[in-house]
Amino acid sequence: MPKDPICGMQIDESSEIRADRNGQTFFFCSEHCRSRFMQQDDIEEGAESTGDDKESRRSSPEHSEENIIYTCPMHPEIEQDHPGDCPKCGMELEPKSIAAGQDEDDPELRKMTRRFWAGIVLGLPVFVLAMSGMVGIPIDKWLSTSVNRWMQFVLCTPVVLWAGWPFFQRAWRSIITWNLNMFTLIALGTGAAYFYSIVAVLAPGIFPDSFRENGQVAIYFEAAAMITVLVLLGQVLELRARRKTAGAIRELMSLAPPSARVVRDGKEIETDLEGVQRGDILRVRPGEKVPVDGELTEGKSTIDESMLTGEPVPVEKESGDLLIGGTVNQTGSFLMRAEKVGNETALSQIIDMVAEAQRSRAPVQRVADKVASFFVPAVVLVAVVTFLTWAWFGPQPRFAYALLNAVAVLIIACPCALGLATPMSIMVGVGRGAKEGVLFKNAEVLETMQAVDTVVVDKTGTLTEGRPRLIKIATHGNFTEDEVLRHAASLEQSSEHPLAHAVIEASKQRGLELVNAEDFDSTTGGGVSGNVNGRAVLVGSGDYLQKQGIEDLLDLKKQADELQREGNTAIFVAIDTRPVGLLAVADPVKESTPQAIRALHDMDLEIYLITGDNEQTARAVAERLGIKHVEAGIKPQDKHQRVESLREQGHKVCMAGDGINDAPALAAADVGIAMGTGTDVAIESAGITLVKGDLRGIVKAMHLSRLVMRNIYQNLFFALAYNSLGVPIAAGVLVPIFGLSALLNPMIAAAAMSFSSLSVVTNALRLSTIGLR
Repeated sequence: MPKDPICGMQIDESSEIRADRNGQTFFFCSEHCRSRFMQQDDIEEGAESTGDDKESRRSSPEHSEENIIYTCPMHPEIEQDHPGDCPKCGMELEPKSIAAGQDEDDPELRKMTRRFWAGIVLGLPVFVLAMSGMVGIPIDKWLSTSVNRWMQFVLCTPVVLWAGWPFFQRAWRSIITWNLNMFTLIALGTGAAYFYSIVAVLAPGIFPDSFRENGQVAIYFEAAAMITVLVLLGQVLELRARRKTAGAIRELMSLAPPSARVVRDGKEIETDLEGVQRGDILRVRPGEKVPVDGELTEGKSTIDESMLTGEPVPVEKESGDLLIGGTVNQTGSFLMRAEKVGNETALSQIIDMVAEAQRSRAPVQRVADKVASFFVPAVVLVAVVTFLTWAWFGPQPRFAYALLNAVAVLIIACPCALGLATPMSIMVGVGRGAKEGVLFKNAEVLETMQAVDTVVVDKTGTLTEGRPRLIKIATHGNFTEDEVLRHAASLEQSSEHPLAHAVIEASKQRGLELVNAEDFDSTTGGGVSGNVNGRAVLVGSGDYLQKQGIEDLLDLKKQADELQREGNTAIFVAIDTRPVGLLAVADPVKESTPQAIRALHDMDLEIYLITGDNEQTARAVAERLGIKHVEAGIKPQDKHQRVESLREQGHKVCMAGDGINDAPALAAADVGIAMGTGTDVAIESAGITLVKGDLRGIVKAMHLSRLVMRNIYQNLFFALAYNSLGVPIAAGVLVPIFGLSALLNPMIAAAAMSFSSLSVVTNALRLSTIGLR
């Protein structure tokens, strides 16, 4: 049965909706799809009507592997257009694009696992052949020394040169680019042990007595083989752990349904999500996920938005309400109009933001980078000094001890643990924030947030719901309430201020007929002016009207003072230079705000309410919430200056707001926090976005930031402490105290090195399970 080449739906061949191209006949589910097909200049060669549309998309340029950019999780500045290894740390590069990097199958993990099992199958017999005599197994009775050595050589060679080949490749690249890393040390250590042992087997006569023990030149095939196996084990475990750090991205991606029901020509057609276009009408049934962002056009339901906002209580939706793709429809069946599709949806933008933040670098990483830049050369120098010291002062066989201890020094050192300390914590922390509805723009914001001591908040839309309601109209002169409201609402139609929407909504509820205003002008922080039916209308604050030359405002100001003491906002209206009335608008405080303010106080944070609203209204809200510092009547440019002033006083400031007028202050703060319910400009200016627009998100962001930074410091301390202790022990500093029994076998050093990296990643993963306030 043929498929629609646009949406992938299976079509009956008797369908009359078809088109011919290049000698082929294509069938379509609707005129809509045929129209889109005919508008295309060309179609992928071989995409026959019986072909799989998904395969066509895979081979299209948009999904072509040629367009995938690969980057390093530890060094995001490294980018290339093909797979490979990072020239700095040797880690395999990962696809930068979200979809390309989230396949369940991990080729690098699969290859490393295969090499590990091959290595252990061949490496264990080498270990048994070398160590059997030490545990009482009479291997010498069954095999001569010569045969034993040759068997170790034969078995060890594929372990080192095949299973461990990626380590040598990465080491060589690190040397030619002079970005020495963990693999440089591993290759030097295993290579020294392996190639020394080959010479000892093939030409033992060239070695002096200082290399011999009981007349035999010691060989270290078992060390080379088991070091390789243990490092492979560490790589496998690390890759598995690193994959868990990307769990937040995969979980977010899983929220989007694979398909949608599009209503075309009166019929419901199930199509891939990629086939949904802006303007399509979609059917969503109970229990199904909302496919894309859009507007509910018919029906009503309750929607579970917890996966994006963290809010467990379902939200009631009816005609005209906005819907977010990825949320779950619970009760009713409804129709919706698709408005944002593909990369435009809120879910896609959240995924992109989280991925970008996970790849970013925190300032604290610079410390680790600086240490790491000197680390490998220093370790090589220590290994050389160790070899020379043991070769000159050590017991017989001196050179054997010298080689063994130098290899142990090279193997135990782990710059990878140092390099992973910060990026792993950042990846897990950013992903955890996304699950809680707290989106960090980058790692620098995550680090800065933990040092914040002052929180500046706007009132409207931040402390309050941002959906004001008109509660009273006071008239002055001969104008009726409806006349005052109609003129004000007609003018406010051109404004985007939340208070304007309250006025317009009230006029609709009264059934008033509005007209388009002419010569509209807006004064930020003041009011608006224009002509309505040929009459000059002013709507705004009392000060704004006075500056426009309006007099006789005393009576209205007295009423406004009374309303403002109750926490309402008073809007003055003047027509033809005469004051005609007062609109009282109330914006209820969000239910979650009191709890959030208390929690911020408990964290010893100073809270400032800086708002463009009037003094009395602002103080009424602040008193109710227990906010001591209040500045009202502040214009947007002055908000910016207030934030700058607090920073100049030595405060670390985060600013929370939701409107266009908050954008300058958000950009000026150390950390800008935008309500997800606010404007795009505010969100663009902010470093953190709270998806739900709930101030409790600031508490979560602060708590998470402190947890992540503590986790990073733990990782850095462990990595530095491990290397500071491990390298001297491997060099043999404990031998003068405890004797030769204190020497560290290179195999034990390899195990310690592998598990040091794993422990850093495991510690970072704890962030995904720690509860937030």
